[in-house]
Amino acid sequence: MRTQVCIIGGGPSGLLLGQLLLKQGIDAVVLERKTRDYVLGRIRAGVLEVGMADLLRQAGVANRMDAEGFIHEGTIISNNNDQFRIDFKKHTGTPVIVYGQTELTRDLYDAREHSGGKTIFNVENVVINDAKTESPYVTYQLDGIEHRIDCDFIAGCDGFHGVSRKSIPNTVRKEFEKVYPFGWLGVLSETPPVSHELIYSNSDRGFALCSMRNANLSRYYIQAPLTDKIVDWSDNLFWDEFKRRVPENIADTLITGPTIEKSIAPLRSFVSEPMRWGRLFLCGDAAHIVPPTGAKGLNTAASDIHYLFAGLVQYYKERDDAGLELYSEKALARVWKAERFSWWMTSLLHRFPDQTDFDLKMQATELDFLRDNESAQSVLAENYVGLPY
Repeated sequence: MRTQVCIIGGGPSGLLLGQLLLKQGIDAVVLERKTRDYVLGRIRAGVLEVGMADLLRQAGVANRMDAEGFIHEGTIISNNNDQFRIDFKKHTGTPVIVYGQTELTRDLYDAREHSGGKTIFNVENVVINDAKTESPYVTYQLDGIEHRIDCDFIAGCDGFHGVSRKSIPNTVRKEFEKVYPFGWLGVLSETPPVSHELIYSNSDRGFALCSMRNANLSRYYIQAPLTDKIVDWSDNLFWDEFKRRVPENIADTLITGPTIEKSIAPLRSFVSEPMRWGRLFLCGDAAHIVPPTGAKGLNTAASDIHYLFAGLVQYYKERDDAGLELYSEKALARVWKAERFSWWMTSLLHRFPDQTDFDLKMQATELDFLRDNESAQSVLAENYVGLPY
């Protein structure tokens, strides 16, 4: 098989790149190791920066997002019972959109099928070959039979555990990582959200987050030790602990119910450099991970797609490879800013096991400063709604 761009990974970043390319008449094949239903079963964040929303519109897949997504013009931050609001609209003129990643991915799959884009599911043993030459190719197995795709370029959108990043030699690749000493215990419940905006809560007992997927589907999180297991947390135990970590007025109005999904996710900050090796380009989680505190994971993947898509269009339409040559540099410059913001939000709002009394005082003072200082609020708002590409 021959294509112009082989995309490894059928998650939202790979699908978005594929759809953008198809709109420009650039052929792309997507390889996915799982089924469509499996991919759509993943529960992920749903806060979209303005840049990502615009990319979805450019790809022609934003109708449902624009009709059903929730516009958030601010967010609430609390320190025990002290609450204040960061007004995105006031500080940036721009809101964010809450629209579940599952729905976004479904929209991308539907658009790809409608446009005739080729997606191959259940692939195994994917190998990237000759990425440093002008004739790269990808081999994979399907139902025990080996196949080959010849291409001009390879986009590695296959996540942290995928083959793409590991195809860059250790002598070339440098990795930076911080592992946090806790995870997020998250539940999904068919209950109305306690607030129409997200609430980030720091308390003496640890972090909590009130989030949402739609008007009748809520997503709640609490910070939990990495040693905890799902079986340790009954629904009643979760709700009791959650109420202790949010302001009293929030706890009093919280509607609880049976959880339909429960998981514990570890937190890490991770970056792999470079994001390009020959004709292989890394995108999203294949190159970087952020803790979810700043809502940057999916959005940072979208910025990678923006830079790579622009470079590929420049190459195919103008025969100019300048955008591709600068891809890693441009993508990493924005990635590190997102890493900084996510690290800062995580440090600001969580309790760490080795925090001293001095550290706790500094954390409380930082929150007070953010509450009282317009410039500090503006910086948070600018980062949250998304720095320009």
